[in-house]
Amino acid sequence: MTTPATRERSGMFHQDHPRYKWIALSNTTLGMLMATINGSIVLISLPAIFKGIDLDPLDPNSTSYLLWMLMGFILVTAVLVVSFGRLGDIYGRVRIYNIGFAVFTVASIALVFDPFTGGAGAMWLILLRVLQAVGGAMIFANSTAILTDAFPATRRGFALGINQIAAIAGTFLGLILGGVLAVVDWHAVFIVSVPFGILGTVWSFVSLHEVGARGTGRIDWWGNLLFAVGLFALLIGITYGIQPYGDSSTGWGNPWVLGGIIGGVVILAAFVVLEYFVKDPMFNLRLFKIRAFTFGNLAGLLASVGRGGLQFMLIIWLQGIWLPLHGYSYESTPFWAGIYLLPLTVGFLVSGPLSGTLSDRFGARTFATAGLMIVAGTFLLLLVIPVDFPYWLFAVIIFVNGIGSGMFAAPNRTAIMNSVPAAQRGAASGMTGTFQNAGNSLSIGIFFSLMIGGLASTLPKALTAGLTAHHVPAAGVAAAAQIPPVGNLFAAFLGINPIDALLQQLTAAGTIARDAIPAADLKALTGHQFFPALISDPFHSGLVIVFIAAAIMSVIGALASVVMGGKYIHETEPVRTVGPGTESTETVDPAQALSDV
Repeated sequence: MTTPATRERSGMFHQDHPRYKWIALSNTTLGMLMATINGSIVLISLPAIFKGIDLDPLDPNSTSYLLWMLMGFILVTAVLVVSFGRLGDIYGRVRIYNIGFAVFTVASIALVFDPFTGGAGAMWLILLRVLQAVGGAMIFANSTAILTDAFPATRRGFALGINQIAAIAGTFLGLILGGVLAVVDWHAVFIVSVPFGILGTVWSFVSLHEVGARGTGRIDWWGNLLFAVGLFALLIGITYGIQPYGDSSTGWGNPWVLGGIIGGVVILAAFVVLEYFVKDPMFNLRLFKIRAFTFGNLAGLLASVGRGGLQFMLIIWLQGIWLPLHGYSYESTPFWAGIYLLPLTVGFLVSGPLSGTLSDRFGARTFATAGLMIVAGTFLLLLVIPVDFPYWLFAVIIFVNGIGSGMFAAPNRTAIMNSVPAAQRGAASGMTGTFQNAGNSLSIGIFFSLMIGGLASTLPKALTAGLTAHHVPAAGVAAAAQIPPVGNLFAAFLGINPIDALLQQLTAAGTIARDAIPAADLKALTGHQFFPALISDPFHSGLVIVFIAAAIMSVIGALASVVMGGKYIHETEPVRTVGPGTESTETVDPAQALSDV
């Protein structure tokens, strides 16, 4: 006679069923994919969204709305993932993950029904995007920990490879979906998440079970507060550093920006001190004594900064220069930029799962190091191709870049998660997520500032010469030369003709009369060719600075991957012997905690 226990254990959804690990993989991959798609989907669709709520994205009063729509999701996710990871360690990773999926879905539904227009409409979207990010942070923080619990050490690379490539590919798929859906209706940008959110919420509540070791202790409220406030202040300061201040093209001299950065660093330093003395810390800083954890996260941070910078620079390059030169209207460039970046996503999808599987056998170091060196090489190749490149060459380079990033991402995350004690996996996953999301935020501040610095010394002269040659009144030429380059970059990024927007701005201010410009010159100024030709040389000067910096970061990340060491597994489960020429495997008894690290 079959006992109830036997009947229960025979179900596919039971944690002991041999197929349960695939249930966990399918669910967490869907969660990561949806979270990262929503992190980037508004980048392409912002013009349609702002038009839909009757708000001009280039109005100076709209700058804060613009930045928060761009950055709010990433900032909130970066700040909260460690806290939710620790909560998962204490109260159950699946429980926090399930709540996150539900919160994410509710916010997605509410985003569709914006009852306001203008600034109020923008605030509705921003606040709900923040709520959506709270759910996304719960998903981010616990998905890799759930997978690490569900898969044996010898198969984690494959599982985490699929999960991580879904996360990274989602950032680029969001660009494509945003472009396609914004053409249909701006509401569709948010509707797309609803059916998948409902499916994922029901699927996670029905199918996932707690199988990992839980930590003990109470919530470290002071630690959570200090970490959230400190990181938020730091990232906000860096984000607002790209805005002009006074006579400067950037805001790094703004007292509020400096206060946010310095204050954030001080508060984070206080957090570190507190965590060493509190009984139940939010994050066990002694994990940084584990070489694989420390250098794996350092490499991950640098790779994330470089990847985020590449994403933004390529979008501006395509939308501001290459696509208009090839006859595409500015309104259509967001969509086509997403399409032309597909080789990058394909590269991720090809190499990620494969490198993750191979790292299960050979260890992460070789793949992670080689991957970042390949990425560094592609950054240098992007410097030597012409601004008006042949597309096949561009496609090959970004495809190889995707291959390198995929080679790095999965083995790196596997090495990090294998290296930590089972009871600390949620917090460790959260900290790794913080590095990844903070890297995306840092990339905007760092690379936009580098690009703006490169343009600030060259674009005004080129703009003055070009406008003068097309008979724009002298007062308009002088005023245009004083406008910070960030305005032109944001216009190109949003799929708006920067020169047309500039002339409208000068006309609205009463600086020039638009009809004072000869019709032929006005047609040339607002056409497809003038701005791309004008900005090509200045843009390339800025691009040199940006991609050299990104290449250097990638090389440093590769060196960190070397220092990360061989294959290291912080647990007592048996691990098969590796073959000749492969890296050795260490196992450490969790009962020894971190004393032997």
